[in-house]
Amino acid sequence: MAPIIDPDQLVTRVERLIEARALEHQGKTALICGQDRLTYGELLERSARLAAALRMAGAAQGHVIGLYLERSEDMVAAMLAVLRIGAAYLPLDPDFPPQRLEHMIADSGTRLVITQPELSAQAPAGDYEQLDIDASASLAPDAGTPAEPEENGADLAYLLYTSGSTGKPKGVAITTRNLMNFLLSMAQEPGLDADTPLLAVTTLSFDISMLELLLPLIVGSSVVIARAEDAADGERLAALIAEHGVGAMQATPTTWRLLLEAGWAGDAGFKALCGGEPLPADLARDLAPKVGALWNMYGPTETTIWSTCYRVPESGAPVLIGKPIANTSVYVLDKAMRPVPIGVPGEIFIGGAGVAQGYVALPEQNAERFVPDPFTEDFGGRMYRTGDFGRQLADGNLEFRERTDRQVKIRGFRIELPEIEAQLGQHPAIAQGVVKVWEPRANDARLVAYLQPEPGSAELDVAALRDWLRERLPGYMIPQHLVIQHSFPLTPNGKINRRALPEPEDAPTLEIPYVAPEGETETTLAAVFAEILRLEQVSATANFFDLGGHSILATRALAQLRRSGWPSLTLRAIFQEPDLRSLARHLDSLRSASEDREELEF
Repeated sequence: MAPIIDPDQLVTRVERLIEARALEHQGKTALICGQDRLTYGELLERSARLAAALRMAGAAQGHVIGLYLERSEDMVAAMLAVLRIGAAYLPLDPDFPPQRLEHMIADSGTRLVITQPELSAQAPAGDYEQLDIDASASLAPDAGTPAEPEENGADLAYLLYTSGSTGKPKGVAITTRNLMNFLLSMAQEPGLDADTPLLAVTTLSFDISMLELLLPLIVGSSVVIARAEDAADGERLAALIAEHGVGAMQATPTTWRLLLEAGWAGDAGFKALCGGEPLPADLARDLAPKVGALWNMYGPTETTIWSTCYRVPESGAPVLIGKPIANTSVYVLDKAMRPVPIGVPGEIFIGGAGVAQGYVALPEQNAERFVPDPFTEDFGGRMYRTGDFGRQLADGNLEFRERTDRQVKIRGFRIELPEIEAQLGQHPAIAQGVVKVWEPRANDARLVAYLQPEPGSAELDVAALRDWLRERLPGYMIPQHLVIQHSFPLTPNGKINRRALPEPEDAPTLEIPYVAPEGETETTLAAVFAEILRLEQVSATANFFDLGGHSILATRALAQLRRSGWPSLTLRAIFQEPDLRSLARHLDSLRSASEDREELEF
């Protein structure tokens, strides 16, 4: 068993701990986002007003409240307001496809969604009411105040939807006890003090954001919230760190690479937390010497964010997943659920105070993944079957090996490959789709979909198929490569042999017809894309991300384009205008605006 936090502390509600800090530090800055700042006192008042608006709208303890908001200080106030009334919040990422959000709202029983005027019109359809976050501005903080929620630790704190192997995302229900145990443990180790601002870079729909947004507030520190356009831009992240004296950041390996590639020199007092996917050895070697402490974090959503942590040596090796956090047990078991000897690989099971209540309305999956803990009855006597393969070393540290199923992590995103396959199978022209990960070079993992057409169907239109998928899957789940496969190779027992599927370079890949670039800007852009993506040529109508581009490659393209004469180009523009011809028009408009300014100055 890991270090202990008194179970009596776990019934305390997170928002009350933050309220206590607010009373101690009324005038201290709690949140910074762009030019906006909120003190602890202002945050407390704003969340109280919004809680009053929620009560007046009929929300109550035990309800699920959707948060359909952009990254801002209001987003944090909304989280706290929901918790204040004893409800649970459901992150609804505005970048997700409407169909996915509609499923999450219906599946969770959400009847009220907090949103903002600029997003209201594009909100997903469903049987729910919208609450404008600005509607609370004129309310008294104590309007409609009922008795405070009981402190029992059993209320839900949030629902988070992850990729699901059945073809639809599945909701994980996290209680206030789960969340409190996690935050109190993180406050101990890796630790955070009241004088260390933390830079928050993760979307609210990714559970690791809870550490970034809540841990600083329970210890009396400050949160610097990176807007979406900043979080994917290494240069902007480095600027935010310098501007606000940031001393800690948690991010996926992809974001750490963005920061290092932008030339960030590091800081001897900086605390770096890395998680969301395995920490590559080369990144650990590059990052560890630049910071005061590098921590590798491990844990599935179903056991409340992180379950183990490991301080990586300054040399960057070895890279382990470490030891359990407080009130957490980790077991390495064989197929008969028996502990394996030290050093022998087995499946990782996690028990203790972080084990979630379970999946929403999925009793069969709950029975399969959340199983009785045969070693202790503490904290409900349940453990979670992670599907991860690893081993315990003689010093007690854990080493991660591989997955035992078809769940993958790509640039921090958890993806169930069967969910993508299920969506492909619903397309009228596709008999079956098989998806696997292809890594043409180090740190460049891509999704490849192998498509077996329906007999007699018309030739697949790649652009239309990608648009069809974008209506159903988030961008990070769209395969970069689409390969026609008229029959699948089989194993001796008749199953699809995924290892025998050809790499995209050796197979007929669906791509849009080539259209030659026109003009200087399109030609320059095509040359940059071809170099970054290692392609012979790029069509003027091609989409950067459909060709295999991702955030790190987009950052490299951005740096090259800035050097080529577009210094004001932003990474967000590449994400918003990924088609080469559209981006070229945007670049021309930037150049025209720059020339107009120069004429005015002259």
